[in-house]
Parts: sequence; structure tokens; C-alpha cells
Amino acid sequence: MKGSGDIPMNWYLAVLRKYAVFRGRARRKEYWYFVLFNILISLVLGAVDSATGNFHPETGLGVVSGIYGLLVLIPSIAVTVRRLHDTGRSGWWFLLALIPVLGTIVLLVFMLLDSEAGRNEYGPNPKTGLQNTLD
Repeated sequence: MKGSGDIPMNWYLAVLRKYAVFRGRARRKEYWYFVLFNILISLVLGAVDSATGNFHPETGLGVVSGIYGLLVLIPSIAVTVRRLHDTGRSGWWFLLALIPVLGTIVLLVFMLLDSEAGRNEYGPNPKTGLQNTLD
């Protein structure tokens, strides 16, 4: 990715543009910038909820942050599936998240792995420039 695509916010917006795209591949940069911006936005929205009295301690969520969480749920799952594809794994590996602790650790390792070199069954390597991740 060249030029303005290297701006971190563009990686976050690229995931939102591919709202429910579960096919193809997502490189580490796309995935981790999306995660980073989700954390930052969630912290800000949590502060807004707390300041406005919309935070519910028993659920750990506020109204605004809860709505945001619902809005980014599908893109979060989609980018995780595409990231798994980039490492040569089926999106069904995402179900490891249902296994407490161990499943999360295994998924974290998968998200940290480098892209599978060249083309795989899910498409061309997004690092090679053959596939623009902002399309």
C-alpha cells in the first residue's frame, strides 16, 4: 500500500468499507490498526458514557459504547476471518474464541503470524500490491 494508505486511520476505514466482506485476505497492518482504533474509540466512548451517566457498572457498558460495539461487531469478525485467510487458515478457526483463555491465545498467535507467501486459496498476498486493501 502506498501514499495516503499508509495513514493508520485509513486502515481502520478500509475495514469499515469492507463491512461484511469475509472473502479475501487482510494483512497484519490492516487488522492491528483496526484493533488499535477500536480500543481508542471504545475508551473515549466509555469516558463519554461515564461523564453523561450512561455507564452501567453491572454490565460494564454504556449506551454509546454499546451501540458502537454492535456497529463494529460484523466488521471485527470479517477482518478476523480475512486475517486468518492471510495466514492460510479457514475462517472457521475463529470459533477458537469460544474456548476460554486457550482459544484466545491461539487466535492471538494466528493474528501475529506473517502472511502466507504468494497466492493462497483465499487470494493474492495483499503485501505484493496485487490487491489494494482499500478497494
